[in-house]
Amino acid sequence: MSVSELMTKRHRRAFSPEFKAEVVALCHQPGKNVSSVAKELDLTETAVRRWVNQADVDSGCRAGVTSADAAEVADLRKQLREVTEERDILARAVRFFAKGTR
Repeated sequence: MSVSELMTKRHRRAFSPEFKAEVVALCHQPGKNVSSVAKELDLTETAVRRWVNQADVDSGCRAGVTSADAAEVADLRKQLREVTEERDILARAVRFFAKGTR
């Protein structure tokens, strides 16, 4: 392979949670490690290692932010953004109508 072929980026692929769980289960089997599983399945070692680490956090084996907590934080941020926008719209409306009464 030439240097230019090695330097090309891979296209971003999406994987289902079920597939990720199967890959994590393979990594936890005796005699298997992250790098060997990644090579077998043509995945990046970084992605597989991230999936294994997140699975450990979700199961309570490792400290960190669980997937459920991260989803809740994302949802709360979205709600906050919407409520802030609604508040700003109402504040502009109050200023507009207050000018009209003078």
